[in-house]
Amino acid sequence: MAGKFAFLSIKTIPTLFWSAPKPLTMRPPLRSFVILCFGLALFGLGEALLIASAAGVSPWTVFAEGVTNVTGWSIGLATFIISVCVLLTWIPLRQIPGIGTIANAIIIALMLDFSLPYLPKPDGFMLQSLQALIGVLVTGLGGGIYLIANLGPGPRDGLMTGLQQLTNLPIAWVRSGIEISVVIIGWYLGGTVGLGTILFAFLIGPSVAASLYGLQALFGKKPVSQR
Repeated sequence: MAGKFAFLSIKTIPTLFWSAPKPLTMRPPLRSFVILCFGLALFGLGEALLIASAAGVSPWTVFAEGVTNVTGWSIGLATFIISVCVLLTWIPLRQIPGIGTIANAIIIALMLDFSLPYLPKPDGFMLQSLQALIGVLVTGLGGGIYLIANLGPGPRDGLMTGLQQLTNLPIAWVRSGIEISVVIIGWYLGGTVGLGTILFAFLIGPSVAASLYGLQALFGKKPVSQR
């Protein structure tokens, strides 16, 4: 795809200067780990912007909000506990975590709890929608940065690939099934479903793709189309 929508054609994760040579190493290059943490912090900030917008949140945060309503935990703690539970499903699915998997569970949960009190909570549909959109874009940028670090998938990504290998269903079906399931459970438990949830569902993929494409253009040695 040519022109301004060329980023939608990206199919692989670029290898850039902060990409670790081995995804499952527990002793990664320092710059890979530092930039991984930065990407995860951005990812968590984007999720927090969605929550603060009160316009609806991402599917897994709908679930976390539902768990918070039932348990009284903070949103960060609920997110962390859910991540740990998802990691336990990796055992029968024979998935192997990397240091990025562990960092994913910890840093995103911490960012949710630490940043939420300081984020704007806009009134009015337009401002709420704008903040929700910004939240999706920030999440996508953070996702692109931490994926390029190549230090292991997040807990939910490993659940997706493990179930795909078990069922032999297409990745799109497996991921959609997981996301729809957690939204339904979270909504039933009182999680916030709204415009932000729809924006996340439709724009997180293009947002991550645009992040990967832009980072490749900025830091790569070859155009994305040649990779």
